[in-house]
Amino acid sequence: MAKKSSIEKNKNRKALVDRFAAKRAALKAIADDQSLPMEERFEARLKLAELPRNSAKTRLRLRCEVTGRPRANYRKLKMSRIALRELGSKGLIPGLVKSSW
Repeated sequence: MAKKSSIEKNKNRKALVDRFAAKRAALKAIADDQSLPMEERFEARLKLAELPRNSAKTRLRLRCEVTGRPRANYRKLKMSRIALRELGSKGLIPGLVKSSW
């Protein structure tokens, strides 16, 4: 199990990302538009820099929904390999059969 503080920190970051997503996308569109004047694009970059750092999507960490483990996660299942194996062995994941030979 991961530290509670790390899990909560990631949840707070996710909330910030969701809250500022539209504003960030609009500013990025202005900053990347080559048809606009340089001053306007520069102002958009400055406003983008004023946004909280944790509102950037790259600051998020993919964590296991079950244990909070930060590494070896399957994106599709949002679960770590260890949790997947445990739940698969108990038969709680439909269609998953643990092979043995």
